[in-house]
Order: sequence, then C-alpha cells, then structure tokens
Amino acid sequence: MSRLRALLRRLVPSGGTAERVVKSAIWAMGQNAFGRVLQLAMLVVLARLIGPTQIGLVGVALLALSGIKKFTNVGLDAALVQDENEDVDEHLNTVWILEIARGAIISGLLVLAAPFIAQILGDGNIQSTTTLIQVIALSPLLLGFKNPGMVYFQKNLDFHKRFVYRVSGDVVQVIVAIAWALVSPTAMSLVAGYVAADFLRLVLSYLLHDFRPNLSFSRESANELINYGKWITGSSILYFLYSEGDDAFVGAFIGAAPLAFYQYAYRFSNAPATELTSVISSVMFPAFSKLQDDTEQLRNTFKKTLRVNAFISAPVAFGIAVVAPDFVMVALGEEWMTMVLPMQILAIYGFLRALGQTFGPIWKALGRPDLLTKLGTLRVILIALTIYPVTVTWGYGIAGTAAVVTAIYVFPMMPIDIYLTAKMLEIHPFETVREIGFPVLASAIMAGVVWYINSIVQLPAIAELVIGIVVGAATYFMVVALLERQFRWGIGQNIQGIVANARR
Repeated sequence: MSRLRALLRRLVPSGGTAERVVKSAIWAMGQNAFGRVLQLAMLVVLARLIGPTQIGLVGVALLALSGIKKFTNVGLDAALVQDENEDVDEHLNTVWILEIARGAIISGLLVLAAPFIAQILGDGNIQSTTTLIQVIALSPLLLGFKNPGMVYFQKNLDFHKRFVYRVSGDVVQVIVAIAWALVSPTAMSLVAGYVAADFLRLVLSYLLHDFRPNLSFSRESANELINYGKWITGSSILYFLYSEGDDAFVGAFIGAAPLAFYQYAYRFSNAPATELTSVISSVMFPAFSKLQDDTEQLRNTFKKTLRVNAFISAPVAFGIAVVAPDFVMVALGEEWMTMVLPMQILAIYGFLRALGQTFGPIWKALGRPDLLTKLGTLRVILIALTIYPVTVTWGYGIAGTAAVVTAIYVFPMMPIDIYLTAKMLEIHPFETVREIGFPVLASAIMAGVVWYINSIVQLPAIAELVIGIVVGAATYFMVVALLERQFRWGIGQNIQGIVANARR
C-alpha cells in the first residue's frame, strides 16, 4: 500500500507542460479504460438478463437525451479552457446559471417530447419508452447544478481529480443497474443506473473543488463565452447528426432490436480505439492552447501526439475486426451474432475517429472551431444522401449503415482533415500520412496472421479468442520493432519520453 501511495503521488500532474500532459494522459486513459471495462461488463451482463429489445428501448432514451444535449451545447467549458488567463473565476457564476438553465430546458423538453419520440422510435413499446425518457430527464437537471469549478481540472491538467469524479459515477452506475436487473430485468435498470451515477457526480463536484458558485450573472461574460462557443454549438449538433444520427435512422426504419445490435456493435468496436480519442481531446486541447503562440513546438507536439495515437489505436481496431466473431459468441451469445459484420466495419471507423480527434484540438487551440462545424455539415449531407438507399433500398441493413459512416470518413473527410491541419501547422501532408502509415501496415500484417491461424485451427470460440489476442499482440510488436529499426519511425523515442515524464 505504501508503494501504491508513492506511485499515485508521483503521478499527480506537476512540473512543466510536457510532464503534466503525460501524467494527465495516464490518468485520463486510466479513467477511460477502467470506466469502459465497467461499462462493457455491465452491458454483457444486461445483454443476457434483459435481451436486445429492452436494451434497444434504453438506446432510444439515451439517443433522445444525447440529441437535446448536443443541440443546446454552447461550448462554455471549451471557451474557458481556451482562455489564455489561468484564473477564470470571474466567469464561473455566469457559467453556473447558464448550465442550470440549460439543464432545466433539456429536462423539460425530454418530458414533453417523450410521447412523440416513443411514437417514432419506440418500436410499438410506446408507454415503456415514454417512461424511460421521462425518468432519464432527471440526469441533465441534476448535472445543471454541478460545480462550475470543475473546469479547472481540464484547464490545469489536474486529471487525477477528474478520474475520481468520472470513475466513482461509473462504479455506482454498474452496481445500481445490475442490482436492479437481478430483481426486475427490464430496461429501467439501465436508466436507474444512469441517473444514480449523475446524482453522485453532482455531489462529488462540490467535494472535489472548493469553488462555491452564487447567483451572480454577467452579461459581458456570457456574450464573450457564447461568442467563442457558438461554433462549438454548431459542431456539437453536427457531431450528434453524424455520430448518432445513424442510430436514430436504424431505430426509426428498422426497429428496437436492430438498434441494440447496432449500438452494441458500435460500442464494442469503437470503445478501445476511441477511448484514446477522448484522452486526446480532453488532454491535448488545453496543452495545445498553452502552445498556441509557439508554432514550432505546437507542430512537434502534434506530430508526436498523432504518432502515439496511431500506434495504440490501429492495432486495437484491426484486432477487434479480426476477433469479432469469437468475441461476440463468448461475451454475448449466439443471439447477438447479427452484430458481427457491423462490428468489424465499425472497428475501422473507430480507428479513423481516433485519428480525427487529434486534429480537432489543434483547430480549437488556434481559434478555428468553425472548421468543426463546416466539415461536420459536409459529413452530415453525405451521410443523409447515402444512408437510406444503402440500408433500406438495397437491403444491406445495419451492415450497410456501418459501411456508409465508415466510407465517408475514409473519403473525403480524412483527406480534408489532414490537408487543413498540415496547412495550419505549415507541414507537408505526407508527414501526417507517414505517422499513420507505419502502424496501419503493422496492424494489417497482425490481422492477416491472426485470421490465417483462426482459419486453420478449429477450437472453441474462447480458445480462439485468447490465442488471437496473444498472437496478434506479439506479431504487432515484432513488426513495429522492425519498422522502427529500418525506417527510424520515432515511436521508441516517444515512448521513452512518456515513461521519463511519468517517472518524474
């Protein structure tokens, strides 16, 4: 225990920007990994207890909540993080009042709109879906009152405190949801866990930070924050449309059970790769903001970040794609095998998302959040034009939906992201492609080896899954070592630097 306490003290973010970024990233990745393992374990248990149709109804409720939250996100926290001033206390009371108003609006809209949403997406379970949506409406009302001082955890890279805040809620959610499902195996178990987690986070926000808000409102502060955040609002709405609009489409045109298959495929395929995404977004945005006046250092930091990002997310995505059949059979059972092909396609989408989120923090740090909105608009238009014919008219179902969102990210979105970022940082686009190319090559070789072994060895699914993971990991690191030695890729030096900063 004494060694553990010493390690935790060493990992508390301190020192220079590089050291704080590394230690904050460790906490953020730990938070995401631990939280995601809990979430996925809960989903595996509930998948067997309550079945795909009930889980699909919860998906409708969460979709309604997410949609209204995205449409009312005015980017207040992003504006505070981007602010060059270290002390933003003068804005926090205004932020608190705006967030309370936003929470009340979201809750009210959910309660009023619940019957209409249930009519469209409830797949015949109108009363049950209405009740689920109205209960989950408590969540934004609770979080509207959370301590606005929490923004300092991100702004100052104090992610050890954010770890406690997020993970504590995740633990409570899992306990409440599973306990409820054991007594009453219905969709309400998931919703109850969700609300319980947010109630705990509201309490923790005041225990973890000593700022105490009051009813003091500044119109000047509000105008300043909203002026920056207006582009965040636009990008948030568009993010919902292109990241969850496919969920709404599946629920409306195919049904609740297919929605559960699609959402599970998305979560399991995207979770490992995109957990890195949220770390990149949350840690690198404040780090990039501190470097916004030093183009050379910003350029170097971006390249190192992208290199590490691709090094981690590529093998995870390719690995999920190749072991998906065995994983679904072992974790969820034969009833869920419909989700295998969408899961394999969406694994590649998860990798692309992880890469794409390296670019967004650069744009926001350099004062160009409008790019998120403008490119999001293009992406939504392309999805809207293609999703119906591929999914419904041509009969490809949820696999077609997955293919549409993935293909549009492959082209034209990713090339545009690379071009714009390279132009802003004054580097050649090939430098960005190079950082992505090496781990993609190593991951493709890894996936090929695992697929070949699975094709010639006939074993129970769980044995094939374990062998695939072990062989895949060994193959990937061997290929990476060869590429590093042959082409001086630079990933070894980056990892050594991360370890050195973490030990300080």
